[in-house]
Amino acid sequence: MLAVFALLFIVLPRRDRVAMQVAHWIGVADTLGLILLFSIVGAWVAWHMGFSVLRRTRYAVAQGTVPTDELIDAALVFTGGILLLVPGFITDAVGLFLLIPPTRHLARSALKRRFRTRIYRYGLGPSGPYGPNGPNIIDV
Repeated sequence: MLAVFALLFIVLPRRDRVAMQVAHWIGVADTLGLILLFSIVGAWVAWHMGFSVLRRTRYAVAQGTVPTDELIDAALVFTGGILLLVPGFITDAVGLFLLIPPTRHLARSALKRRFRTRIYRYGLGPSGPYGPNGPNIIDV
């Protein structure tokens, strides 16, 4: 776990060439201020988006539906919030991409497509061994 934090907060920001260019153009102190501002604003936006997703999840459960889209959105908002807290402009851009609802919808669609492909590839879909014509798992 410590290695993951070291990767996120030490190695990844050092590789951010965009931050180095911005620091060259506007100065190191201003660049650090921008990164800190992005982190604070990003944490605030992630907090509010997280509660919005939580509200939609509760509503879906109250309606008796499975909140699949809401759970994927929750994971994307959490990931976007973490990326905004990691110093660097590239991680901030990806974090904002995951927090803005229209672009988050694109990421959710891509994830669902990937999940569906993997399910069918490993035989868990309708034509797989556990599909409609597969063996009955529950013996009654």
